[in-house]
Amino acid sequence: MQRRPISDRVDWAGAQDWDRSLFDALMPLPHGTSYNSYLIRGSQKVALLETVDPTKFEDLLEQLADVPRLDYIVAHHAEQDHTGSLPWVMERYPEARVICSPKCKDMLLDLLPLDADRIDVVEDGDTLSLGDRTLRFFHTPWVHWPETMVSLLEEEGILFSCDFFGSHVAGADLYARNLPLVEDAAKRYYAEIMMPYAKFIKKNLDKLAEVDFKIIAPSHGPVYDNPKFILDLYHDWVSGPCHNKVVLPFVSMHGSVRHMVEHLAGALTRQGVEVALLDLTVTSGDALALHLVDAATIVVGASSLLGGPHPLIAYAATIANALKPKTQFCAMVGSYGWSKKGMDDAGALLAGLKLDTLPGVACKGAPREEAYHALEELADAIVAKHREAGLM
Repeated sequence: MQRRPISDRVDWAGAQDWDRSLFDALMPLPHGTSYNSYLIRGSQKVALLETVDPTKFEDLLEQLADVPRLDYIVAHHAEQDHTGSLPWVMERYPEARVICSPKCKDMLLDLLPLDADRIDVVEDGDTLSLGDRTLRFFHTPWVHWPETMVSLLEEEGILFSCDFFGSHVAGADLYARNLPLVEDAAKRYYAEIMMPYAKFIKKNLDKLAEVDFKIIAPSHGPVYDNPKFILDLYHDWVSGPCHNKVVLPFVSMHGSVRHMVEHLAGALTRQGVEVALLDLTVTSGDALALHLVDAATIVVGASSLLGGPHPLIAYAATIANALKPKTQFCAMVGSYGWSKKGMDDAGALLAGLKLDTLPGVACKGAPREEAYHALEELADAIVAKHREAGLM
C-alpha cells in the first residue's frame, strides 16, 4: 500500500501483513496485522516513527522511495516487529539519528546490530523540534515492555501510542470504521499483551488523561480519529467491574466432563448468567484470554489423565495465571477413572490469581444424579457470589 495522509505533514507509511497467522509463535491472528510507521515532515527536519517487521522491509522501502532525507527515527519500543528493519533504514539514511528511551537504547543494542553512537535518548517529557512541528515524549513503562514510550505531535494533537491501544488487524481502512471488528481485535490484543500489566496500564491511562490529543495512531491496527471509542474500552477492561459471566474451559476425553459442564452451563444460564463454554481440544488459548478480560468466574472442567489433570487443562491454567485477569471466583468440575488424585482443585491450578475458590464437583466415571445435584448447587453458589459482588 502507498503512503496515506493523516494530515498535510503526517503520513501513514507502514505495511499490511494480511497473511500472518501467528504472533509471538503463540497468538492466532484471525485478521492478520499491520506494522504502522508514520512519516512527519517538519519545516526543518523529517522524522520516521517506528519501522516495520523485517519480513516487510521491502514495503517500507517503497514507502520511503521519494524521501531523500531522514533526520530522526523514533523507536518507541525495542521489539523487532517495530524495529527489525531499523538497521537497513539507518544504512539507507546515514545522517539519521535514532530517538528512544534510555532503557530502549540498551535493549536495541542487545537485539540489533546498531551503532550506539547514532542513538540519542530522551527522558520523560522531553521534546524534539522538527521546525514548525514538535514531538513530545512520554515514558509509558510496561505497556507492554519496560522501555516503551509514546509521542505527541503537539501542533496537530496526534498521539503515536506504540502498542498502547493497538489491534492486530490488516485492512484497507486507515481509520477505525468497522467498529465491531476493531473492538474484538483490540480486546484480543489487550487480553494477550496488556492484561498482565493492568495496574501499569491504569497508571499510564491516568498519565495520558492530562495530554491533549484528538487522534491516536498506534503501531498495529487502524488509527482512531475518535479516541473516546478506544479509551472507553480500555477504561472498562482495566478498571471496570467484572461482568456477570462464567468462562468454562474444559477437556472431555469420553464425554463425562462434557455432560457435566453442559449441565452446569444450563443451570447458570437459567439464572441469568452469561456462560462461555470452551472445548480446549478445538479452542485456542486466545479465546480463553478474550473471555477472561471481563468474566467474574472461571470454572475448569477437567478430565484426569495419567494421575493428573489433562495437559490441556494445565495449558489453560498457565495462560490464566500469566494473564492475571480481574476474575474473582473459581471452581473445578471433572471426572476421573480409578484415582481422584488428578482432580486438583481450581485454587491449586490457578494459585497465581488468588481467587475465591468455590467447592468443586468431581465424579467417578459418568455423572449421575448425585453429581448433577452438586452441579446445581455449584451454579447456585456462583449466582450468590455474583449477586454479592453486585454483578446481577
